Amino acid sequence: MNSKIYIHEYIDIIGANRANYFKHMTTDWGRHSAERLQKCFGVWGTLGSTGRWPQVVNLWEYEDWDSLAASFAHETGTDTMQDKSLEMWWLTAQNYRSGGLDRLLIAAPYSPDIEQLCADGSVVGAKVFLHETVNIKPGLAQDYLRLVSEHWLGQAMELGLQLVGAFRTAMRNDSEVVLIWAMREWSDWARVGMAEDGEPFRTWRARTKDIAIDWVGHLMCSAPASPFKTGVQP
Repeated sequence: MNSKIYIHEYIDIIGANRANYFKHMTTDWGRHSAERLQKCFGVWGTLGSTGRWPQVVNLWEYEDWDSLAASFAHETGTDTMQDKSLEMWWLTAQNYRSGGLDRLLIAAPYSPDIEQLCADGSVVGAKVFLHETVNIKPGLAQDYLRLVSEHWLGQAMELGLQLVGAFRTAMRNDSEVVLIWAMREWSDWARVGMAEDGEPFRTWRARTKDIAIDWVGHLMCSAPASPFKTGVQP
């Protein structure tokens, strides 16, 4: 059962600096993760033809709310709200990014953590990832995640979608779900795309039409040193 908490980040990249930010956020960040009591769950680049560009998506895993609170206390322990040991890291990062948008995510009980995913290996090396954000009627995000587990996971796997993460967004009215799926090959994504107007999508949309208000997806590819590329923590 996954009871971990996550930080999800959309990062706006300056110009052609996505590769530089990939390295800065994985290889160059690794030693700071222990100080923040966090694990790198994933670092991806958004495929611009399907979403905002240039953009990076980061996902960080924390053991529980206490670990996240300790990390926040560490980060905000100065008058500048910035960890002194990260001063040079931040100065370098500002050359690569202009800002971003973060959210806190609560994992569904069946959502795998990063150690499970790396040990299983079935999604390590996947060529493409589907990131879905689902707007839910207030108060029903947990119900939607239950339906995903009971009625969609098996169908999705038959299509070539492998679950990476199923989450609801914290600090709002239980009205947003984030789902991340891995596909081994681009041909798997093509098969998913061709199926969207037919089955099993038609039945799934009908089953959730009274809960899901809208959804939007975009495609992502892993950074070179991300766990989904290497199978290990950067």
